[in-house]
Amino acid sequence: MSTTEPPDPDAFSALLGPADIRELAAALGVRPTKQRGQNFVIDANTVRRIVRTAGVRPDDVVVEVGPGLGSLTLALLEAAGHVTAVEIDDTLAAALPRTVEARMPARADHFSLVHADAMQVRELPGPTPTALVANLPYNVAVPVLLHMLEHFPTIERTLIMVQAEVADRLAAAPGNKVYGVPSVKANWYAEVKRAGAIGRNVFWPAPNVDSGLVSLVRRPKPLTTTASRTEVFAVVDAAFAQRRKTLRAALAGWAGSAPAAETALVAAGISPQARGESLTVEEFARIAESKGERA
Repeated sequence: MSTTEPPDPDAFSALLGPADIRELAAALGVRPTKQRGQNFVIDANTVRRIVRTAGVRPDDVVVEVGPGLGSLTLALLEAAGHVTAVEIDDTLAAALPRTVEARMPARADHFSLVHADAMQVRELPGPTPTALVANLPYNVAVPVLLHMLEHFPTIERTLIMVQAEVADRLAAAPGNKVYGVPSVKANWYAEVKRAGAIGRNVFWPAPNVDSGLVSLVRRPKPLTTTASRTEVFAVVDAAFAQRRKTLRAALAGWAGSAPAAETALVAAGISPQARGESLTVEEFARIAESKGERA
């Protein structure tokens, strides 16, 4: 079957509602766990909104991390050419293909399941992904996002639902009080922005925090720098490990000494008295380059 085959317009009725979610969970003996940050979406309008906001097209190959009971999976299947779901939980991974087959049989051939920890996944079956759309567990959202962007460069567009605080950090600009490591590293790969807010009552169980949507559109060309991603990220980590300190002090360990850090900063055209929260990813790259040029 072609991955560009249009979805069945009647598929909307196949989406999961609150009663469906609880019935599925009871049949599987599943109780959401805090350990894995599981909060299942129980509102069909919310998953439709996520898919719409993500701009999922019939020719998209979407990878979803942490599909849970399949609320978002089904909504993605009615819009995308193919959906590959990555699930770590044994029970949920075993049940999801059956749920897809039962509720959306015409789209079952367009679905793949990878039973694995997303942080260990380096390749996916079937066509290469063009988009990442996921309700990411709060406790691993940033590492999973950065891992997927690093290892799957064909992912052009990403829309993730995360804790509102995490969404703010990812989308923060230099100078913002929550701008930090996630902000800079996400911006290495993509243009990042907030794409909406999600209330607590669309989840089961309802979390104690609000959620937000974050959109990431991959840079059409990689950042222009002679430094590697690893080298740039090392500067970022060092700068924010002691974010109250000036860069001259914060980067002393990274550079070998405070004077060496000052030399690197001056060479990069950055004030040694500046702090990491004021720098763009391009400026962090210049600092990494300046050390490489002196080596």
